[in-house]
Amino acid sequence: MVNLTSKSDENHAPTRDEVRTGGSQAAAEQAVPLAEETASVQKREVVTGHVRVRTVTETLEDFACADVQHESVEVTRVPVDKVVETAPETRTEGDLTIVPVVEEVLVLEKRLVLKEELHIRRKVSNETVKVPVALRKQRAVVERLAPDPAPSEEETPP
Repeated sequence: MVNLTSKSDENHAPTRDEVRTGGSQAAAEQAVPLAEETASVQKREVVTGHVRVRTVTETLEDFACADVQHESVEVTRVPVDKVVETAPETRTEGDLTIVPVVEEVLVLEKRLVLKEELHIRRKVSNETVKVPVALRKQRAVVERLAPDPAPSEEETPP
């Protein structure tokens, strides 16, 4: 918006009476009033449109893969039938654990007889399993809305 205003020259222009009556200035001299225009610029904020942003969550079915380790044992009974003075200790040889099994037998005297040994071997196997999982993913949706109709000059506040 541009406003134009006028300023008069600071010098006083003589009236007709002053010229006729020979006022303070000479008759040959005539004063011409000067005018000057100035411009001023103003601005105001105008809404040109609106934006709406929303998020949308989607669920995707996928498979999660992992290596699962299974451990199983194999027990083998090994007969020994050997007379021993004391009960043998449980021992480990590599991946083999040996557990002695003893029995007391009544004879004229009491003796320990090693009846058998249990040989326990550990076996490890790997297996890949797939487990279904639900994964959520968000995305943003941006919508541009039409601007409100421009207000009329009557509705515009001063």
